[in-house]
Amino acid sequence: MTSATDGRLSIVVLCPHFDPDTAPTGVVMSRLVRELTLQGHRVHVVTTLPWYRDHRVDSRWTNVGWRNRTETTPWGSITRLQPFAGTDRRNLLRRAAGFVGFSGLATVAAVSAGRRTEGRRPDAVIAMSPPLTLGVAAWIVARVRRAPLIFNVQDVFPDAAVATGAIRNRWVIRASRLLEKFVYRRSAAITVLSDELADNVRGKLPRRMAGRVVTIPNFVDTSTIVPMDRGTRYRTELGLDDRPVVMYAGNVGFSQSLDLLIGAAREMPDVWFVVNGGGSALESVRSEAEGLANVVFGDFQPIERLAEVLATGDVHVVPLKRGLGSVSVPSKTYSIMAAGRPVVAAIDEGTEVRRLIERSGGGLSVAPDDAEAFADALRRVVRDPVLAGDMGRSARRLVEGEASPRSVATAYADLIGRMAGFAG
Repeated sequence: MTSATDGRLSIVVLCPHFDPDTAPTGVVMSRLVRELTLQGHRVHVVTTLPWYRDHRVDSRWTNVGWRNRTETTPWGSITRLQPFAGTDRRNLLRRAAGFVGFSGLATVAAVSAGRRTEGRRPDAVIAMSPPLTLGVAAWIVARVRRAPLIFNVQDVFPDAAVATGAIRNRWVIRASRLLEKFVYRRSAAITVLSDELADNVRGKLPRRMAGRVVTIPNFVDTSTIVPMDRGTRYRTELGLDDRPVVMYAGNVGFSQSLDLLIGAAREMPDVWFVVNGGGSALESVRSEAEGLANVVFGDFQPIERLAEVLATGDVHVVPLKRGLGSVSVPSKTYSIMAAGRPVVAAIDEGTEVRRLIERSGGGLSVAPDDAEAFADALRRVVRDPVLAGDMGRSARRLVEGEASPRSVATAYADLIGRMAGFAG
């Protein structure tokens, strides 16, 4: 049951990144919105100006200044706001202040999103986390607009930040946990990416609210991310010859055990190791790799080149520090599998990435932070191209059958339909 007589939903979405921003979560939300609108639903997005790549507003958008930029689309609207981004990715206080500033602007913008064009209350407000502050903004919007809140948790915060040591101040941790519980308890539904994340979130709720936690995995666009020949233009741009390439592609943060990758590079001088991306730990990884001629760093590329970037790697790695498998699901795994490349993961047992790899036969998994096991697994795959090819094809088959964007959008539409009448 919805407020529309024709069965079309009206949805307000608050997210920190959206197309053409390059953040992985932005890619996920952009495709989810696209699929919902292809089903005939109306969506009004409130997001930031593109900023993820360099942690500052893209030069093509700086003329917007402090003004909101709202685009009317055939399916709804997109309002882009100042992200208050700072170029120092390691300054957590500055980043937190930026998220608070953006969330404040988003609250005001989202309250009016769609009102002028539709004149109806939304059927749901969806907010993506991190940051937690966006959940508070979405709760205010949901209250004002008399709509249920669906809180989409990509990573459980602050657990991941505490586990990596990114946050140590006990008052900040306490405040974050209180904020987390506040948003969870006021959400009509909390969507998570895996059963491990679901267990984590349920453990922070009263038992009567446990049913609000719903597992809806992320997806991958298998029509644009397709297997390609390894001899890509990007390989040439990076200055790589025909030797095998082991690649890490994505956010270079402190939750990833990229020291394992650098350690393996020392032991395998005849193999290229590529770190493709940026993040708060990038300078630390560069320092650790100093003097290694077989380690190459590449920058974020436009989303249109994602398939090409992934094809450049013969083997991809997903190294996550111990204990983080229950609070984070590296969405890059789906993209790697769609590209038809094998995955070597260092990640906790019994977690979603391990199950994906085991179910598909698309790679190898080892215990987190085990440098010797990680290097051995890489050697096995890199030195057996036939095995690597079989793994890549198996990985591709699994995501083609299980990770459809359309099915995920349908799951969200069905969930919204069940939320009618919720009062948070």
